[in-house]
Amino acid sequence: MQFGRRTYLDYNATSPILACARDAMMDVLDFPNNPSSVHTEGRYARKVVEQARKSLAELVDWKPANVVFCSGATEAANHLLTPFIRSAGYQIELSALLVGATEHPCVLKGGRFPSEKVRIIPVTEGGILCLDTLKAMLKEYHDRNEMVMVAVQFANNETGVLQPLGMISELVHEFDSVLVVDAVQALGKHEFSMQASGADFAFVSSHKIGGPQGAGAIIFRDASISPAPLLVGGGQEQYHRAGTENVSAIHGFGVACAWHKKNLTKNTQISALRDSIEEGLRTISHDRRDEIATPYFFGEQEERLCNTSCFSVTDIKAETALMALDLEGIAVSSGSACTSGKVNSSHVLEAMGANKQQLDSALRVSLGWNTNKEDAEHFLGAWKKIAVRMATA
Repeated sequence: MQFGRRTYLDYNATSPILACARDAMMDVLDFPNNPSSVHTEGRYARKVVEQARKSLAELVDWKPANVVFCSGATEAANHLLTPFIRSAGYQIELSALLVGATEHPCVLKGGRFPSEKVRIIPVTEGGILCLDTLKAMLKEYHDRNEMVMVAVQFANNETGVLQPLGMISELVHEFDSVLVVDAVQALGKHEFSMQASGADFAFVSSHKIGGPQGAGAIIFRDASISPAPLLVGGGQEQYHRAGTENVSAIHGFGVACAWHKKNLTKNTQISALRDSIEEGLRTISHDRRDEIATPYFFGEQEERLCNTSCFSVTDIKAETALMALDLEGIAVSSGSACTSGKVNSSHVLEAMGANKQQLDSALRVSLGWNTNKEDAEHFLGAWKKIAVRMATA
């Protein structure tokens, strides 16, 4: 499909695929590739999968043996979010799942925990978990000699706000509980070390970093401690995840991981572009202050991903702005792409205390590996024209 000239600024929804990842996939698709087969073709497929495992492990600073491939983040979340954990041959039952109010829907749904055992941890106006509340919740269960699971998104998909994982992991382990980290948005855009994070389990997704859709991974701190499998059948992925591996997608994912490992310094350029867009939005509103409200940037006072800006200009409706920008050849979003394809109020911004005007006008711009200065200028030029028209209509 030919789109004409487009400026794509929705990388947090999905990234355009890297050419090296696409080429790697095509190479693998040219031959039969079941890694469980013992013949030459099967051994080659196994080699491809293990190289991808190594590349992802290097990107998250951990052990290849503790990486399990799956179909993506939603499957990974449903795999990990279970009350039943296996450890040294014993099964441990967890009493509850504590999740941040701004988590992705695949975590907020609670996975395999009964809904009555899922509890929400509030966040501050900046989107940071209320650590005093988390501590009180953990103590409540610890005083009854019960263990719980805490699920935290390192980098929020809508605002880019980064959680203080070190402080959170210290609290969780102080009360002998289990920490699951959603590292989907952070991978490749911000340094994420499995060791430094303190996570017991983490999960990531290929298509957020320029790999193909249909691949993701679960990372275990200790391979001897694991959730009960979600998919059972054969012994693939060390008996953690049954089903023939998606070799071509995994290969593309691994190549994308290796690309990001070599190009982490590119995030500095992306950060500068994001900052230039925010400064441009402020300048446009200041120059036309009788027509356009001042932009409000969600989570601006907190540490954020280098590529993400979520903002509100309260006299411009998000749904109308999205369509107008699309007609100008620019793709941005409002909230998560994993809802219904419609513009709804963001549960993330609601949890951060946004008012109705802010909710109705919130837009997200998310940059990536292929974003350049011309893209930023195209967006700002289109925004100025659209904003003036909409604000004065």
